[in-house]
Amino acid sequence: MSDKTLWEEEKAAEVQSDFARRAEMRRAFEAQWQLNCNFVLGNQYVYARGDGRVEAEDRDYYWQERECFNHIAPLVETRLAKLQRVRPKMSVRPASGDEDDRLSAKAAAKILASACAKLEIDDVLSRGAVWSEICGSVFYKVVWNGAAGKKVGKRGNKSVFEGDVSVQVCPPFEIYPDALGHERIADCESILQARAVPIEEIERQYGVTVAPENTDVVADANKCLSGGLDGRSTSPLFGRSRAENCCVLIERYTRPTADNEEGEYVAVAGGKLLAAGGLPYRCGPDRMPDLPFVKQDCIVRAGCFYGTGVVERCIPIQRAFNAVKNRKHEFMNRIAMGVLAVEDGSVDTDNLETEGLSPGKILVYRQGSNPPVLLDPGRVPADFHNEEDRLLNEFITVTGVSEIMRSSSVPSGMTSGVALQLLVEQDDTRLSLTAEQVRSAVRSMAKIILRLYKQFAARPRLVRFVGEDGDVELVRFTASDIGCDDVVFETENELTSTPAQRQSMLFDLLHLGLLSDENGKLSGAMRNRILDAVGYGGWEDARETSALQTANARRENMRCHASDLAVREIDDDELHEAEHVRFMLTSEFNRLCDEQKGLHEKMLAHVRAHKKQKRLKEEATSAHAQGEQ
Repeated sequence: MSDKTLWEEEKAAEVQSDFARRAEMRRAFEAQWQLNCNFVLGNQYVYARGDGRVEAEDRDYYWQERECFNHIAPLVETRLAKLQRVRPKMSVRPASGDEDDRLSAKAAAKILASACAKLEIDDVLSRGAVWSEICGSVFYKVVWNGAAGKKVGKRGNKSVFEGDVSVQVCPPFEIYPDALGHERIADCESILQARAVPIEEIERQYGVTVAPENTDVVADANKCLSGGLDGRSTSPLFGRSRAENCCVLIERYTRPTADNEEGEYVAVAGGKLLAAGGLPYRCGPDRMPDLPFVKQDCIVRAGCFYGTGVVERCIPIQRAFNAVKNRKHEFMNRIAMGVLAVEDGSVDTDNLETEGLSPGKILVYRQGSNPPVLLDPGRVPADFHNEEDRLLNEFITVTGVSEIMRSSSVPSGMTSGVALQLLVEQDDTRLSLTAEQVRSAVRSMAKIILRLYKQFAARPRLVRFVGEDGDVELVRFTASDIGCDDVVFETENELTSTPAQRQSMLFDLLHLGLLSDENGKLSGAMRNRILDAVGYGGWEDARETSALQTANARRENMRCHASDLAVREIDDDELHEAEHVRFMLTSEFNRLCDEQKGLHEKMLAHVRAHKKQKRLKEEATSAHAQGEQ
């Protein structure tokens, strides 16, 4: 046996031993996640074993009610619907005030916007939010996929693609840290990812043939949560299952150290070493090799790598609620069906047990004996009703999802609009912690995306960018055009400032007259902006024409330094004048004026020409009106 083969076997054994150690270390967390998933799916009569498995709980009596009154699934759905609004818009901040840095930051922002649209980041965040809400944490793996992108040629019988960024949603079942005490990925020395992969995919990706093994893994999200969060008790039990024709693929990413500046990447499957070397992705600051993972928590758990969620907190309340409802129904069944007392040997008990006391039944009992009688069942105690209401209020207290969010109805007795608005804001405040986690994850993903393009986009490539005016622009770039990855948010937290709140404030400003000019009238430009803010930008034909006029004025601003500007008769002079003056007050126009002498006078002459044409049109209209009189 050669030294290389011996080293490969030792390395594979060391990685598998490390995987077993980490799996044992987090076994309690895995059992809790399986329990959470089952409660959301409606399998609420289960318990977790010490070995990380879940098992169903048997009935104590055959007549015992075992229905599930799932309040956890609607709570999760409500929170997911709120978090669906958290989709921040990002831009890239230049590294300095130098012109090259400004242009590089603009190009990087367009590349980032195009990449997010192509990767369908909104859908990625939606799928990740499901795992985050149920298990408490979710991970995103941002890597470079060499088989994606445009086809650029062929190498032998295989096609060659330009490659592109890929974002994968990784449930917490797949991610193993080196220590549970590290709260952030940046604190971890290494991250291990283990998942069941078909052996054909391993051979295609690594060129190594491995034998299938009896893979004991947690069931996949697409199979176990595909039915939605409907809370049906007929859902399959979520837990460990056997995957056929698969093998566990173990990938360990180790952060660079003083002894190993490139870090380490090792892939093992079926006891064989598939790949070993430095970290493949320079996704860290200053283009340093780093771990390609982003963590998103529902609620941060202090001093722990994995976060916690509202489902875990609701499980004791849900168990108690099911017990109260089922005992209450059993009591009501006794009242409705009755409990019959018979003297021994007085009646045919088998017939009575089978048919009961049906209406019109002829009951024959032994002469001289006492006839059967129904025992007094009493009434349902009021404690059942009171406990049921208390448990429903505990759901609200623990999750922060009030009656307004859960049932889309106003609480009884509430007539004040101010009080209603305060309740809505309190709900959003509880969710803002989770919303900030989503925003932080989006920002980290955006930085890694730009860094991967900087590393792998050596060939020129085209991306499509849609501007604010709806104009489609093709941006040609290479890795050298991305000079900065300082991603910032253009929008604030979407939950703390909702569209309805912004529109309400806009209407208040409009009623106060703060948006009108000195004559108390709304200008055409301001009217268009108000229609845009309330969501009726393309509502009428007049608005469409105004939008085209504004877009044309902005295009004139962009090419003012390269070509002459002409005033056309069809121009809306008021809109053009407002856009040109707004552009002349920006720092970008001042920079263009420093580079090109006479640009300021050129734009002033163009604005004066619009004013003159506007005055001539008004005089012509006035003369025409006098002529008709």
